[in-house]
Amino acid sequence: MNKILVTGSGGFVGKNLVHQLLQQRNEVIAHSRSVQLTGCENVHSEISSLTDWSGVLTDVDAVIHCAARVHQMNESQQEAKILYHEVNVAGSLNLAKQAVEAGVKRFIFISSIKVNGEWTNESEPFTADDMPHPQDAYGQSKYDAECALIEFAQQSGLELVIIRPPLVYGPGVKANFLSMMKVVAKGVPLPFGAIKSLRSFVYVENLVNLILVCCEHTKAPGKIFLISDDEDISIRELLRQLAQLSGKKSYLLPIPKFLLISLLTLIGKKAAAQRLCQPLQLDIQETKDILGWEPKYSLREGLEKTVDSYLNDVKD
Repeated sequence: MNKILVTGSGGFVGKNLVHQLLQQRNEVIAHSRSVQLTGCENVHSEISSLTDWSGVLTDVDAVIHCAARVHQMNESQQEAKILYHEVNVAGSLNLAKQAVEAGVKRFIFISSIKVNGEWTNESEPFTADDMPHPQDAYGQSKYDAECALIEFAQQSGLELVIIRPPLVYGPGVKANFLSMMKVVAKGVPLPFGAIKSLRSFVYVENLVNLILVCCEHTKAPGKIFLISDDEDISIRELLRQLAQLSGKKSYLLPIPKFLLISLLTLIGKKAAAQRLCQPLQLDIQETKDILGWEPKYSLREGLEKTVDSYLNDVKD
């Protein structure tokens, strides 16, 4: 049995991670702002450069840092930049420093593929060795946090592992993926019939499994790992599969890619246009080679579980 601190345990990834850790009979300290999880010790706090972790880290073997500040509405770019730095950079480094002082050996930082950039060239997937190219304040804060943690780990001997996932989906997913399932379930015609660019996704249980491997594997420290389901898919095919699994017909209009991006940009949806229309592929071969790891679930299996959960929730 290991004693593990999971930050952000109230979030989508954090809840699934805590569940699996408890299944494996680990002692878990679940950190969140307010969520109470059963079967573990719950601690509540904000994350910043001033957070006091001294009463939490005693005898902890590993910290899995999932918590992060994500985009908030109604704030200026300057406000967002300052707050992203305070939580995602200064807050992460503060936690790592106190972890070392408490004798914690391993620190797993859940970063983002946004560190690499927003999209790839066709058939040129991102790798962990690529020059980082974050395009927004969130991606920049994750990169800055990585740099600060790497420098600190080199000085302190902390066993640092960094994981950069793409969009994570699974039962209980929120935000854009949930919106997509809702639209598909209503049978609304969508203008993505001509979008063939491939994108990488990761099923939440595949991500959790990799995190658990990184808690123990002797070759994990000092590495940056990319992760996906190892099966890329176009938004056109994704919508077709979601419709099929929902028992619905898909209505996809073949609007040319350049025209669709232009139209979405005109109405202030440039970022959404890039996410939906541009390729974003991850090469996870190095992750598989170093760790001897393979995704436990295929993309199709992950989508089936996600849609089944959504349909059951709608029914209830």
